[in-house]
Amino acid sequence: MSDEALQPPPPASTEELPVPSSEPVPMAPPPPDLGQTLIAAAVAAETETKTEMEPPPPPAEVATTTTTREAASEAELPPTKPAPTQEVFVVQSEKGKSDSSRTFIQSAVSFKEESNIVSDLSDFERKSLEELRKLVQEALNNRTLLPPPPPLPKQTKQEASTSQEEKVTTIEFALKEEQTYTEVSHQTPSEDVSIWGIPLLKDDRTDVILLKFLRAREFRVNDAFVMINNTLKWRRDFGIDRLVEEDLGDDLDKVVFMHGHDREGHPVCYNVYGEFQNKELYTKTFSDGEKRARFLRWRIQFLERSIRKLDFSPGGVNTIFQVNDLKNAPGPAKRELRQATRQALHLLQDNYPEFVAKQVFINVPWWHVAFYTMMSPFMTQRTKSKFVFTGPSKTAETLFKYISPEKVPIQYGGLSVDYCDCNPEFTVDDAATEINIKPTTKQFVEILVSEKCIIVWELRVVGWEVTYNAEFVPSSNDSYTVIIQKATKMGPNDDPVISSSYKISELGKIVLTVDNPTFKRRKLLYRYKVLPFTD
Repeated sequence: MSDEALQPPPPASTEELPVPSSEPVPMAPPPPDLGQTLIAAAVAAETETKTEMEPPPPPAEVATTTTTREAASEAELPPTKPAPTQEVFVVQSEKGKSDSSRTFIQSAVSFKEESNIVSDLSDFERKSLEELRKLVQEALNNRTLLPPPPPLPKQTKQEASTSQEEKVTTIEFALKEEQTYTEVSHQTPSEDVSIWGIPLLKDDRTDVILLKFLRAREFRVNDAFVMINNTLKWRRDFGIDRLVEEDLGDDLDKVVFMHGHDREGHPVCYNVYGEFQNKELYTKTFSDGEKRARFLRWRIQFLERSIRKLDFSPGGVNTIFQVNDLKNAPGPAKRELRQATRQALHLLQDNYPEFVAKQVFINVPWWHVAFYTMMSPFMTQRTKSKFVFTGPSKTAETLFKYISPEKVPIQYGGLSVDYCDCNPEFTVDDAATEINIKPTTKQFVEILVSEKCIIVWELRVVGWEVTYNAEFVPSSNDSYTVIIQKATKMGPNDDPVISSSYKISELGKIVLTVDNPTFKRRKLLYRYKVLPFTD
C-alpha cells in the first residue's frame, strides 16, 4: 500500500469500527503518515477467514438491587436535569479471598481462530498438510530444504595492500566468516533444521508451524513450501539464532512491550509510537542507516523472543494480541520512521505468518479510520474480523472487551502497574469487577462483613469526573457510621487508582459510593481482599 493521499470521510464517531462504511465524502485529504503505513502493512499481512461465533451472555455473579430516588422538586434540581438514580451492588466478603469470581466478563469474539488439531481440519486442509509434510521430509532427506550459503568473496588487490593492522583485522574477520559459513552449511540435516526454536518433523508442533505457512498461502502447497524455504534462508542469512542472544540495549522498552494476556490467553503486545516524539530517542534510533538497521534487528529480536515463549502444541496459544497506540504518533515529516517501520513490517509479513490473533488500534484520529474505510471494500471478512479501531474516548472500554481490566496497563484505563509496588496486596491474578455507571446516577458498592478482619480495596473510575466517598456502616443500631473517605471530587488529573483499607472489629459493611453527576456513562472498576484481623 503506497503513501499516496486518499479521500477520507470523517466518521460520525471514533468508537469501535470493525467494519466501517465505505461512502466517500469530498474533503481535503490529510498527508500520509505512520498510522496509514501501519494500517496498510497490517492489512496486507492478513488473509484469513473466520467463522462467526455468538458471544455468551455475561454471568450474573454479583447480587444487584436497584432503587430510584423520588423525583426532586423543581426548586431542588434544574428543570433540564433528570432525577438521580441509586444503584446498589452487594457483595459478601470472605476471609482470605478476593472477589476474583465476580469479574464481569464480556466476550467480544466475533470469529474464532482456526484449530491446529489435525482431526479438526477439513479433508482438503488435512490433505494439504500431509502433502506439505512430505515435501519438507523429502527436502530434509535430500538436504535441499536449506541451500548452502554463497561462497565467501575473494580478497581484492586493494584489500591486500592495506596496512598491517588492517590485515590482521581482515584475517580475523575472514576467520569469523569462515566459521559462520561452516556452521550454517551443516544445518541442512533434518536433526539440525529448526524454526522458532522448534526442530522440524520431530513432533506434532511441526504441524502447527506448517499450518501457519499453508494458511498464509491459502493452502496452496507448493507456494507454502517455497515460503518455508525462503524463510529458513532468510533466518540463516539474518543470523536469527545469534540475534536472539545479543544485547541490543533497553532504549526501546517503552516503545514495544509485552504486558499480560487477553481473555483467551494470548500474550498482549503494546506498540506505543508516540514515544518517538522524543527527539533524542528518535535521533538515536533513526538518524542514519546504521541506526535504522539496528532498530530493525531489535524489532526482529523482540518478536523472535516473544514467539519462542508461545505454545506450539496443537490446541496451544501460538498467536499474539497486538495493541497499536497511535496517540501522538509521528506525522508525515518523520520519513525515516515510516521507512524503517515499513521495512520491518514487510519482513514480519514474509517470515512470521499467522502470528496475530487481533490488531486493535487505539487513540485513533479520524483520518486513520477514513484510511481504513477506503481499504475495507478490498478486504475479506476474515481480515476485517482481525481489526478494531477506537478513538481516545473509547480506548479503555474497547480494551476491556478483550482484556480483563486488572491486566490492562494503568495508562490505558486498567489496574495493572508493572513498574512500582503501589499496592502490593493486588496482582494481575486478582480479578476486578466492572460496573457501568449510568449518567446522573449514584452507585453504591456494599461489602458485607461477617467477622473481624481487614478489608483492602482498589477502585477507579475511568476518566473520573465523579464524587467518591467510603464509609463503614455497623450492623448494630447502637454504633455510629465511620467516615473512611469523605466525599471528594475526582477529576481526570487525579491519581487514576484509589487504594485503601479499613480494620473492622464489629459486624457491618463497607459502603463505597460513586456519584456520577455528568450526562456520560462511566466505567467503575473495583476489587477487594479480606485479610486476617491483627491487633
